Amino acid sequence: MSDPMPMSEARRYQQLRGHLSYLKLNDAAEALPRVLDQARAERMTLTTALEKLLEIEVEATEARKLSSRLRFACLPEPWTLNDFDFAAQPGVDEKLIRDLATLRFLDNASNVLLVGPPGVGKTMLAVALARSAVDAGHRVYFTTAAELAAKCHKAALEGRWSSIMRFFAGPRLLVIDELGCAPRSADGSRGMKSPPPVLAGTG
Repeated sequence: MSDPMPMSEARRYQQLRGHLSYLKLNDAAEALPRVLDQARAERMTLTTALEKLLEIEVEATEARKLSSRLRFACLPEPWTLNDFDFAAQPGVDEKLIRDLATLRFLDNASNVLLVGPPGVGKTMLAVALARSAVDAGHRVYFTTAAELAAKCHKAALEGRWSSIMRFFAGPRLLVIDELGCAPRSADGSRGMKSPPPVLAGTG
């Protein structure tokens, strides 16, 4: 246990913690006692202790942002590329998939279509690539083609076509699964201005 602080030092500590809370740096405020104890024990410089305190806040903020992006993305499973067994699917070009995972296709605003029979892992790959985009800080939304068509049809009937188009055009990456299983609709092919890149699976 650390020695009791002098009153003036105690006031400074309370003031510092109050400043952190006022600035909504709540994780840094919570970590302040621990960081100060560590700084004294390890004889850290003021700069090192401050950097460590702010690093805690930055990491917590990034974790919250990631959690928010994942909630919005609606990914059906927490798959990543590490979960995909390329050896079990020799027909899948691993080099190409790894290249797609660099997300360069987003910079080029290119669409990606995963084509193949059922059971070869198209959905898993789409989710894994989408997760790579989420982890990189991009806004992603996952849907099935049937769900997309149903939402667009309902919005058209209710006079909300423009708003539903803005919603689907909003993410940096729109993932549409089971594309080959979707009912075709004339409404689904018009009206989206500046659509995001689409990563689609054929079902």
